[in-house]
Amino acid sequence: MRTRSVLLALVLTTLIASSPAWTAPKAPDDGKLRIIVFGAHPDDCELDAGGTAVLWAAQGHHVKFVSTTNGDIGHATMAGGPLAKRRAAEVKEAAKVLGVEESQVLDIHDGELMPTLENRKEFVRLIRQWNADIVISHRSYDYHPDHRYTAILVQDAAFMVTVTHYCPDVEPLTKNPLFLYSADRFQKPNPFEADIVVGIDDAIETKGKALWKLESQIESLWATGGFERVVPVPKEGAAREKRRKAFLARRLGRDKKTGRYHGKLLKFYGREKATKIKYVEAFEICEYGRQPSKEDIKKLFPFFN
Repeated sequence: MRTRSVLLALVLTTLIASSPAWTAPKAPDDGKLRIIVFGAHPDDCELDAGGTAVLWAAQGHHVKFVSTTNGDIGHATMAGGPLAKRRAAEVKEAAKVLGVEESQVLDIHDGELMPTLENRKEFVRLIRQWNADIVISHRSYDYHPDHRYTAILVQDAAFMVTVTHYCPDVEPLTKNPLFLYSADRFQKPNPFEADIVVGIDDAIETKGKALWKLESQIESLWATGGFERVVPVPKEGAAREKRRKAFLARRLGRDKKTGRYHGKLLKFYGREKATKIKYVEAFEICEYGRQPSKEDIKKLFPFFN
């Protein structure tokens, strides 16, 4: 009898020792979608997915933006801690406008993000803790190293988020999320291919208001010759309104519908609605994560139809 008790105790001890000690459980499932967007700098998430985030948030879905660097060199005259704090405050204000639930800025210097094991684990933890259904990031074909390495880190996390004994401090996902790339114009070695195109006309005004909160990026301009200069934003009056309209025309002009998206818009919206859409955000499906069916896409993007 004593022998059996000892054996039972040994088995229980072994099971407890081999079980993960999750100190950071993932967010509970409340029936709503959970979306996490990774952008290299404090303004990339807002630019790449701000309109679609508005549409998700309007239906009660949970959206989180993560800036993978603190943007502390992204200005013509400011730098370091003061700029990092300023930009973190700006994206938090933008998140309030968009309806984004959380906006997090990682403590990594602008221009210094590297695809290290430590950063890979941090990305895995963030995706797991958010209990993500959808993960969005840059593509790895990009002019900026922070954009490229954000993409690489998200790609490296795409399988590991489901591996139980990897980062055992955070509960693993039981389903692989849909991983998406945001749109860009780079052609080599592979151009962006739009798999999902979202009409954001209903969100474009809100997106514009959110981008207008990023004043450090509005006042710091590229002059002829590639040198940055600061053009302060007028504080009030007609001059401020003129500057606002010029800025939004340039920034939101990137979202204007082009002919290359017409076929996808027809697929998702039908001819009558597709022809009326003026502004879009487009996404490419990463082959490393979940491969969605047409019905899956309708559930993950419930504002189609």
